[in-house]
Amino acid sequence: MRIILSILLTFLSTLVFASEVNLRDYDEFDIPTGTHIPVISLQEFSTAYCEEGDKVSFLTTSDIFMYDKNVIPEGTKITGYIDKKNEPVIGTHAAMRVFLNKMYLKDGHEVPIKGYIYSANDNIIGGGLTQPEKYIKIPHYQRWVMFRAMSVTRCVPGPTRKMGEHVTISSGANLIVVLTSPIHMTHTVIY
Repeated sequence: MRIILSILLTFLSTLVFASEVNLRDYDEFDIPTGTHIPVISLQEFSTAYCEEGDKVSFLTTSDIFMYDKNVIPEGTKITGYIDKKNEPVIGTHAAMRVFLNKMYLKDGHEVPIKGYIYSANDNIIGGGLTQPEKYIKIPHYQRWVMFRAMSVTRCVPGPTRKMGEHVTISSGANLIVVLTSPIHMTHTVIY
């Protein structure tokens, strides 16, 4: 009886340890803050006709790997909305900020994320200075030659600026998503 019981326990323990090896690839992991994800825009959106809260969608253009594991496959859909919008005014172009909150993997699994469309201006798209309305001509004296001043006419921006223009992101535009908090992944898509 002891021999049969020991053989049975040995057989069960080998099954348990063998199944543990197969489950190691399904551990939970985090994609760190600051990860850049290249995407393309699936629709056109602009400050001219979109409002705060309008939904926008993007599609990843390449696989994102962590070590040897493909954590975000190509073709993953990322959605979000226009978080902040500023209209154009005299001297400044229009601006908007796009917040991203969901990622849909190819197998239909939905993952919550926090990120923005990357821009060097604190993730705000647009918002630059407009061109001057006019330029003023001013003589610029470079040096004295033979007791008289040599001058050149220099154009300097005037005190007023032009009216700002709306910002438009076209459909199919290549953009970058930057994560502001880690993504907690529970599984990966296996092909």
